[in-house]
Amino acid sequence: MTKKETIADILSRGVTDVLVRKDLEKKLMAGEKLRVKHGVDPTTDTLHLGYSAVYLKLRDLQALGHTVVFLIGGFTARFGDPTDKLEGRTMREKKEVDAIAKNYVDQIRHILDFDRIEIRANSEWYDGMSAEELLRLMSRFTVSRMLERDMFAERIKAKKEIGLHEPVYPVLQGYDSVMLKSDLTVVGSDQLFNELQGRKLQNDFDQAPQDIVAMELLIGTDGKRKMSQSLKNDIPMLGDPADQYGKLMSIPDVLLEQYLTLLTRIPMPEVRTMLSDVKREKTNPRDVKMRLAREVVTIHHGPTAAREAEDGFVRVFQKRERPLDAATHTVRAARLTVVEALLSAKFAASKGDARRLVLQGGVKVDGVVITDPAEMLTLTKTGLLLQKGKHQFVRIIRKT
Repeated sequence: MTKKETIADILSRGVTDVLVRKDLEKKLMAGEKLRVKHGVDPTTDTLHLGYSAVYLKLRDLQALGHTVVFLIGGFTARFGDPTDKLEGRTMREKKEVDAIAKNYVDQIRHILDFDRIEIRANSEWYDGMSAEELLRLMSRFTVSRMLERDMFAERIKAKKEIGLHEPVYPVLQGYDSVMLKSDLTVVGSDQLFNELQGRKLQNDFDQAPQDIVAMELLIGTDGKRKMSQSLKNDIPMLGDPADQYGKLMSIPDVLLEQYLTLLTRIPMPEVRTMLSDVKREKTNPRDVKMRLAREVVTIHHGPTAAREAEDGFVRVFQKRERPLDAATHTVRAARLTVVEALLSAKFAASKGDARRLVLQGGVKVDGVVITDPAEMLTLTKTGLLLQKGKHQFVRIIRKT
């Protein structure tokens, strides 16, 4: 692609909004070296594929010579992450947030170019900010402006409480852009309101306002809501390659276009051709999912792991064979119930959870569906292959 075509692709692929497009296109075409901000609040130990959609966009910008300023929200994360827009943010302890933040940088090394990255934390300026400085910053905004954000509007409509600290969050996120002298920020579309506050503050502090690239939010494996660990519809970015491959194969067909667009760098004309072939029934959606899964696992784990994951999937799910390399788990008992086996293998969090799995038909032993939670299993010398769902296996062996 020409430089113009590359820039057009960056500003369109998986993008919902670009502010201000003409200004940003001009800067990119002129070869200006931009500081590209992206912030993440440490809320869970592991990052999922929803994050990688943004990180791939950041890598595209690095390839054009721009510097990514990767901001760890060590301070803002203490406000908590509202899983449901109707629920408030819960304050968290600094120690808890810092412990989670430690491994975030290691999780992005395989995607981003660390020769063109600057790692920062907003605790650098907020931990030392006085109450007066914070109030002066807040005085630049009105309550009515902050409550325009959709999540607050929904809470007001539902007559839910809004903590006094919550409307301050967009102000703090906006001020990050001032402190980092951001030229451009790349975020999920749900962060657009917050980043617009950054443009206002940069104007107030005599800085050129940042441009914004807002990305589509990746829908989770349930096909309904955005990917989230708390909603249990996520695919870990650096999870087991076979598990990642299997989960990608399980997504609803309707998500194929979004996943191919956001999570791979297959050229868009090729993506459109594949989707057209599926629509015209020239190609089986399963084959396109295999291409998707192979591409994603290659990005995050390398080609060898992708090939092994695909071979394992074909062997287990297409040829109906059992995995040859299932993990082993030893127990002392010669006999145990299937519920006890699930708990021992940590395939269930409680007896009630294990019983539900069995009653829902989600458990197999040596390829046979188990329907009775009280069914007794007898361990042989070779052990029993316990399967939970579509792609979790463990071989249970008696300890001798």
